[in-house]
Amino acid sequence: MTDPKHISIKDYTYSLPEERIARYPLAERDASKLIIYREGVIAEDIYKNISHHIPGNSLLVFNNTKVVEARLLFQKPTGGSIEIFCLEPHEQYADITTAMLHREKVLWQCLVGGVSKWKAGQLLQKKINRGDKEIILTAGYIDKRPGSFIIELSWTPPELSFTEVLHAAGAIPLPPYIKRAAEAADADRYQTVYAHCDGSVAAPTAGLHFTSTIFEKFKEKNIQPDYLTLHVGAGTFKPVKSEIIQDHQMHAEWMDVSKKTIENILKNIGNNIIAVGTTSLRTIESLYWLGVKKSGEGRREAGDGRREAGDGSRESGGGRRKTEELLQWEAYELADRNIHVKDALQSLLEWMEINKMDRLVTRTQLLIAPGYSFKIVKGLVTNFHQPQSTLLLLVAAFIGKDWISVYDHALQNDFRFLSYGDGCLLWLNNPSNLTNPSRSFY
Repeated sequence: MTDPKHISIKDYTYSLPEERIARYPLAERDASKLIIYREGVIAEDIYKNISHHIPGNSLLVFNNTKVVEARLLFQKPTGGSIEIFCLEPHEQYADITTAMLHREKVLWQCLVGGVSKWKAGQLLQKKINRGDKEIILTAGYIDKRPGSFIIELSWTPPELSFTEVLHAAGAIPLPPYIKRAAEAADADRYQTVYAHCDGSVAAPTAGLHFTSTIFEKFKEKNIQPDYLTLHVGAGTFKPVKSEIIQDHQMHAEWMDVSKKTIENILKNIGNNIIAVGTTSLRTIESLYWLGVKKSGEGRREAGDGRREAGDGSRESGGGRRKTEELLQWEAYELADRNIHVKDALQSLLEWMEINKMDRLVTRTQLLIAPGYSFKIVKGLVTNFHQPQSTLLLLVAAFIGKDWISVYDHALQNDFRFLSYGDGCLLWLNNPSNLTNPSRSFY
């Protein structure tokens, strides 16, 4: 594995015309077009037939996170509006799930539109009718942070969870490049059919194409689905503004993986393990590196119980046990450990057993770029991503310089791009094909 820090983001760009960005989904989820890429060969189909291109006995891993209605619009008594975009919970909470279930009030890290019009000490209120109940939601400005604000949100009736309040009061946060307001249909179409765990502010879009019909076809071929959770943050849309990757700060996201799922991944090492979405891939690969950190020589002791830049460990408030986080460059720093995948996952499972953990809940900041050596995932289902993005870097790491051919084919053959667009099934190139994977094209 080679160090990608000096990669120039300008080498990972392409011209994406506005008209190629899908503003709406197709009427049928599985009617979206599909590129199948394997060892330099590109073919086309539609998602309805994706099972034809996946060998039997494969394991497909899906991200079952659910998008929450994170956009809250408040009207000021004096006129004008202020929009609060709920990003992630304050660090006082153990994890996103815990925070989403809180009642009466929460502290949340937010973006605020029109904050200059929000006077110090002023409370904003929003009334929502929910059946025969009236919800009163109040927002208070607590603190300013670099790039965001800490907002206290409180409500009556206090027995409602924050999830329930957002569902009643908020709107689905569509990506900025869709350039339209959310509509009623987006509440369904900007969720996967298997979405289960509330917490994301963006959909794991590779999964939007899957339907119950596709899952039935998987059963016929003994293609096994399994699920994990990575809550997608707004950082997924964060452009790379630095000239080289070393100067880009990768966003950290919460991951939640059951012991049973880790055991299933371990059991299927040697089979085709396919990640549905870049979020699933980041989570699966993070499991390996977290296992390396737990396997004796790769383990590092924690500091003072809070996240520290040097050690990747975290202990949340409330006496919560210490968990390892994976920092941005740790995978590359740990690469020379050369620990076998099975040994790493087994070490992780043993650590969970010792600590009586049924689920691994932590954060990953893993940045996958050309030079990264994939440990577990052999196939990737993904949409087409923005130019000069970390998601495009991940694709380039996965299939090498052929990312150019895949994207060029999609542009020349009327594929639809980004969240509501079409997608592809990519098979991992062997390391010899990962040499010099970059090149711009226009």
